[in-house]
Amino acid sequence: MPPPSQPFSKRHGYIGQTKEITIRDDAPKDLRFVFLGITRALARECCGQYPEIEIRDVVAKTLGKWFDPGVWHYQEVWEQIEPVVYDCEWFRVYDLMEAVNAYFRKTAPKAAQEFTEQLNDSFVEQDIGWQLLDGRVVRRGDEMFEGTLKTGITVLEEDKKPTAAGHLRFAISALSSRPKANTSGAVAHATSAVECVLGEITGQAMTLGKYLDKNPSLFHPALKKGLDGIYGYASDEGARHGKEGTEPTGEEAEFAVAVCALLTRKRPK
Repeated sequence: MPPPSQPFSKRHGYIGQTKEITIRDDAPKDLRFVFLGITRALARECCGQYPEIEIRDVVAKTLGKWFDPGVWHYQEVWEQIEPVVYDCEWFRVYDLMEAVNAYFRKTAPKAAQEFTEQLNDSFVEQDIGWQLLDGRVVRRGDEMFEGTLKTGITVLEEDKKPTAAGHLRFAISALSSRPKANTSGAVAHATSAVECVLGEITGQAMTLGKYLDKNPSLFHPALKKGLDGIYGYASDEGARHGKEGTEPTGEEAEFAVAVCALLTRKRPK
Protein backbone atom coordinates (compact mmCIF):
# COMPACT_ATOMS: atom_id res chain seq x y z
CA MET A 1 0.00 0.00 0.00
CA PRO A 2 1.46 3.42 -0.95
CA PRO A 3 2.06 5.91 1.86
CA PRO A 4 -0.74 8.45 2.49
CA SER A 5 -0.51 11.69 0.55
CA GLN A 6 -1.31 13.67 3.71
CA PRO A 7 -0.25 13.19 7.35
CA PHE A 8 -2.67 11.90 10.00
CA SER A 9 -3.44 15.35 11.40
CA LYS A 10 -4.53 16.68 8.01
CA ARG A 11 -6.39 13.55 6.91
CA HIS A 12 -8.55 13.70 10.02
CA GLY A 13 -9.08 17.46 9.98
CA TYR A 14 -7.07 18.35 13.08
CA ILE A 15 -4.98 20.86 11.13
CA GLY A 16 -7.14 23.62 9.74
CA GLN A 17 -9.73 23.60 12.50
CA THR A 18 -10.83 27.07 13.59
CA LYS A 19 -8.59 28.23 16.43
CA GLU A 20 -8.34 31.47 18.30
CA ILE A 21 -5.79 33.85 16.82
CA THR A 22 -3.38 34.92 19.53
CA ILE A 23 -0.47 36.32 17.48
CA ARG A 24 -0.67 39.14 14.97
CA ASP A 25 2.16 41.66 15.41
CA ASP A 26 4.95 39.17 15.82
CA ALA A 27 6.87 36.41 14.07
CA PRO A 28 7.78 33.94 16.83
CA LYS A 29 10.96 31.92 16.80
CA ASP A 30 9.02 28.72 16.02
CA LEU A 31 7.57 30.36 12.89
CA ARG A 32 11.00 31.52 11.75
CA PHE A 33 12.34 28.00 12.31
CA VAL A 34 9.54 26.48 10.20
CA PHE A 35 9.96 29.11 7.48
CA LEU A 36 13.68 28.37 7.21
CA GLY A 37 13.09 24.61 7.19
CA ILE A 38 10.40 24.73 4.50
CA THR A 39 12.45 27.12 2.38
CA ARG A 40 15.61 25.06 2.44
CA ALA A 41 13.89 21.72 1.88
CA LEU A 42 11.90 22.93 -1.11
CA ALA A 43 14.85 24.81 -2.60
CA ARG A 44 17.07 21.75 -2.47
CA GLU A 45 14.32 19.56 -3.89
CA CYS A 46 13.08 21.78 -6.71
CA CYS A 47 15.56 24.53 -7.52
CA GLY A 48 19.07 24.92 -9.03
CA GLN A 49 22.37 23.29 -8.21
CA TYR A 50 23.23 25.81 -5.49
CA PRO A 51 19.83 26.85 -4.08
CA GLU A 52 21.23 28.15 -0.78
CA ILE A 53 23.19 30.80 -2.67
CA GLU A 54 20.06 31.83 -4.55
CA ILE A 55 18.08 32.03 -1.31
CA ARG A 56 20.90 34.11 0.17
CA ASP A 57 20.55 36.51 -2.76
CA VAL A 58 16.80 36.78 -2.08
CA VAL A 59 17.43 37.57 1.59
CA ALA A 60 20.12 40.09 0.71
CA LYS A 61 17.91 41.92 -1.77
CA THR A 62 14.86 41.92 0.52
CA LEU A 63 16.62 43.13 3.66
CA GLY A 64 19.38 45.19 2.06
CA LYS A 65 21.88 42.89 3.72
CA TRP A 66 25.46 42.31 2.56
CA PHE A 67 26.83 38.77 2.65
CA ASP A 68 30.40 37.71 1.96
CA PRO A 69 30.25 36.26 -1.59
CA GLY A 70 33.45 34.34 -0.86
CA VAL A 71 31.39 31.95 1.23
CA TRP A 72 29.97 29.40 -1.21
CA HIS A 73 29.76 26.00 0.55
CA TYR A 74 26.05 25.25 0.97
CA GLN A 75 26.20 24.65 4.73
CA GLU A 76 28.24 27.78 5.39
CA VAL A 77 25.90 29.83 3.17
CA TRP A 78 22.93 28.61 5.19
CA GLU A 79 24.75 29.50 8.40
CA GLN A 80 24.95 33.06 7.02
CA ILE A 81 21.21 33.16 6.38
CA GLU A 82 19.85 31.70 9.62
CA PRO A 83 20.95 34.37 12.13
CA VAL A 84 19.70 37.13 9.86
CA VAL A 85 16.22 35.59 9.73
CA TYR A 86 16.16 34.97 13.47
CA ASP A 87 17.34 38.49 14.33
CA CYS A 88 15.36 40.69 11.92
CA GLU A 89 12.24 42.62 12.96
CA TRP A 90 9.05 40.58 12.99
CA PHE A 91 7.43 42.21 9.96
CA ARG A 92 10.55 41.69 7.86
CA VAL A 93 10.05 37.93 8.25
CA TYR A 94 6.78 38.28 6.34
CA ASP A 95 8.61 40.36 3.70
CA LEU A 96 11.01 37.45 3.34
CA MET A 97 8.15 34.97 2.99
CA GLU A 98 6.71 37.00 0.12
CA ALA A 99 10.13 37.28 -1.52
CA VAL A 100 10.91 33.56 -1.21
CA ASN A 101 7.48 32.70 -2.54
CA ALA A 102 8.12 34.99 -5.55
CA TYR A 103 11.44 33.20 -6.12
CA PHE A 104 9.73 29.81 -6.07
CA ARG A 105 6.95 30.99 -8.38
CA LYS A 106 9.57 32.05 -10.90
CA THR A 107 11.85 29.03 -10.66
CA ALA A 108 9.65 26.13 -9.47
CA PRO A 109 5.86 26.69 -9.39
CA LYS A 110 5.30 23.35 -7.65
CA ALA A 111 7.58 24.47 -4.83
CA ALA A 112 5.66 27.74 -4.57
CA GLN A 113 2.42 25.83 -4.07
CA GLU A 114 3.97 23.56 -1.45
CA PHE A 115 5.57 26.56 0.27
CA THR A 116 2.21 28.32 0.50
CA GLU A 117 0.35 25.28 1.82
CA GLN A 118 2.94 24.35 4.42
CA LEU A 119 3.39 27.90 5.63
CA ASN A 120 -0.36 28.45 5.93
CA ASP A 121 -0.66 25.22 7.93
CA SER A 122 2.00 26.56 10.28
CA PHE A 123 0.15 29.87 10.69
CA VAL A 124 -2.93 27.94 11.79
CA GLU A 125 -1.01 25.57 14.07
CA GLN A 126 0.72 28.47 15.81
CA ASP A 127 -2.45 30.61 16.12
CA ILE A 128 -0.94 33.33 13.94
CA GLY A 129 -3.28 35.80 12.26
CA TRP A 130 -1.62 35.88 8.82
CA GLN A 131 -1.86 33.80 5.66
CA LEU A 132 -0.06 33.64 2.33
CA LEU A 133 -2.56 34.34 -0.42
CA ASP A 134 -1.75 34.98 -4.10
CA GLY A 135 1.87 35.67 -3.20
CA ARG A 136 1.12 38.20 -0.45
CA VAL A 137 1.00 37.80 3.31
CA VAL A 138 -2.41 39.11 4.30
CA ARG A 139 -4.50 39.22 7.41
CA ARG A 140 -6.22 36.01 8.52
CA GLY A 141 -9.34 36.52 10.60
CA ASP A 142 -11.88 34.20 12.10
CA GLU A 143 -13.91 32.12 9.67
CA MET A 144 -17.08 34.20 9.91
CA PHE A 145 -15.20 37.49 9.39
CA GLU A 146 -13.35 36.15 6.36
CA GLY A 147 -16.52 34.73 4.84
CA THR A 148 -18.44 37.97 5.34
CA LEU A 149 -15.82 40.05 3.53
CA LYS A 150 -15.31 37.61 0.66
CA THR A 151 -19.04 37.29 0.12
CA GLY A 152 -19.48 41.07 0.24
CA ILE A 153 -16.83 41.60 -2.44
CA THR A 154 -18.22 38.81 -4.63
CA VAL A 155 -21.77 40.18 -4.46
CA LEU A 156 -20.60 43.72 -5.31
CA GLU A 157 -18.60 42.48 -8.29
CA GLU A 158 -21.54 40.40 -9.53
CA ASP A 159 -23.77 43.48 -9.16
CA LYS A 160 -21.24 45.45 -11.27
CA LYS A 161 -20.27 47.78 -8.44
CA PRO A 162 -16.46 47.76 -8.85
CA THR A 163 -15.91 51.01 -6.92
CA ALA A 164 -17.65 49.71 -3.80
CA ALA A 165 -15.87 46.34 -4.15
CA GLY A 166 -12.58 48.22 -4.45
CA HIS A 167 -13.26 50.08 -1.21
CA LEU A 168 -13.83 46.79 0.60
CA ARG A 169 -10.60 45.40 -0.86
CA PHE A 170 -8.75 48.51 0.34
CA ALA A 171 -10.31 48.03 3.79
CA ILE A 172 -8.97 44.47 3.96
CA SER A 173 -5.56 45.63 2.74
CA ALA A 174 -5.51 48.38 5.40
CA LEU A 175 -6.14 45.80 8.12
CA SER A 176 -3.21 43.79 6.71
CA SER A 177 -0.72 46.69 6.80
CA ARG A 178 2.55 45.98 8.58
CA PRO A 179 4.03 46.70 11.04
CA LYS A 180 0.80 48.40 12.17
CA ALA A 181 -2.70 47.97 10.79
CA ASN A 182 -4.20 51.09 9.24
CA THR A 183 -7.45 50.89 11.22
CA SER A 184 -8.61 54.40 10.31
CA GLY A 185 -8.15 53.66 6.62
CA ALA A 186 -9.97 50.34 6.96
CA VAL A 187 -13.05 51.97 8.51
CA ALA A 188 -12.99 54.87 6.05
CA HIS A 189 -12.91 52.56 3.02
CA ALA A 190 -15.55 50.24 4.44
CA THR A 191 -18.00 53.06 5.09
CA SER A 192 -17.22 54.51 1.65
CA ALA A 193 -18.21 51.15 0.15
CA VAL A 194 -21.61 51.44 1.82
CA GLU A 195 -22.12 55.01 0.58
CA CYS A 196 -21.15 53.97 -2.98
CA VAL A 197 -23.91 51.37 -2.91
CA LEU A 198 -26.41 53.83 -1.41
CA GLY A 199 -25.59 56.36 -4.13
CA GLU A 200 -26.24 53.76 -6.80
CA ILE A 201 -29.54 52.70 -5.23
CA THR A 202 -30.88 56.20 -4.57
CA GLY A 203 -29.22 58.18 -7.34
CA GLN A 204 -27.95 60.76 -4.86
CA ALA A 205 -25.31 61.20 -2.19
CA MET A 206 -26.85 59.87 1.00
CA THR A 207 -25.57 58.97 4.44
CA LEU A 208 -26.51 55.69 6.04
CA GLY A 209 -28.65 57.44 8.64
CA LYS A 210 -30.81 59.16 6.04
CA TYR A 211 -31.12 55.96 4.06
CA LEU A 212 -32.27 54.01 7.11
CA ASP A 213 -34.79 56.73 7.93
CA LYS A 214 -36.26 56.43 4.41
CA ASN A 215 -36.39 52.64 4.63
CA PRO A 216 -37.54 51.88 8.20
CA SER A 217 -38.48 48.29 7.37
CA LEU A 218 -34.94 47.40 6.34
CA PHE A 219 -33.81 46.62 9.89
CA HIS A 220 -35.34 46.10 13.30
CA PRO A 221 -35.45 49.47 15.18
CA ALA A 222 -32.95 48.26 17.79
CA LEU A 223 -30.52 47.12 15.07
CA LYS A 224 -31.03 50.39 13.16
CA LYS A 225 -29.98 52.28 16.29
CA GLY A 226 -26.83 50.19 16.50
CA LEU A 227 -25.98 50.79 12.85
CA ASP A 228 -26.47 54.53 13.31
CA GLY A 229 -24.05 54.26 16.21
CA ILE A 230 -21.39 52.59 14.08
CA TYR A 231 -21.48 55.42 11.58
CA GLY A 232 -21.47 57.98 14.36
CA TYR A 233 -18.46 56.26 15.87
CA ALA A 234 -16.66 56.18 12.51
CA SER A 235 -17.03 59.94 12.13
CA ASP A 236 -16.79 61.16 15.71
CA GLU A 237 -13.75 59.08 16.61
CA GLY A 238 -11.86 60.32 13.60
CA ALA A 239 -11.81 57.10 11.64
CA ARG A 240 -13.27 58.82 8.60
CA HIS A 241 -12.36 62.47 9.07
CA GLY A 242 -8.87 62.14 10.48
CA LYS A 243 -9.45 63.68 13.90
CA GLU A 244 -6.06 64.17 15.52
CA GLY A 245 -5.15 61.78 18.33
CA THR A 246 -7.92 59.25 17.74
CA GLU A 247 -7.73 55.89 16.04
CA PRO A 248 -9.92 52.78 16.15
CA THR A 249 -8.50 49.67 17.78
CA GLY A 250 -7.98 46.59 15.64
CA GLU A 251 -11.06 44.89 17.07
CA GLU A 252 -13.21 47.99 16.53
CA ALA A 253 -12.03 48.34 12.94
CA GLU A 254 -12.67 44.67 12.16
CA PHE A 255 -16.19 44.95 13.57
CA ALA A 256 -16.95 48.10 11.58
CA VAL A 257 -15.58 46.60 8.35
CA ALA A 258 -17.59 43.39 8.78
CA VAL A 259 -20.81 45.32 9.44
CA CYS A 260 -20.21 47.52 6.39
CA ALA A 261 -19.63 44.42 4.25
CA LEU A 262 -23.01 43.11 5.37
CA LEU A 263 -24.68 46.46 4.70
CA THR A 264 -23.51 46.53 1.09
CA ARG A 265 -25.65 43.42 0.49
CA LYS A 266 -28.85 44.77 2.08
CA ARG A 267 -31.55 46.11 -0.26
CA PRO A 268 -35.06 47.45 0.37
CA LYS A 269 -37.85 45.11 -0.71
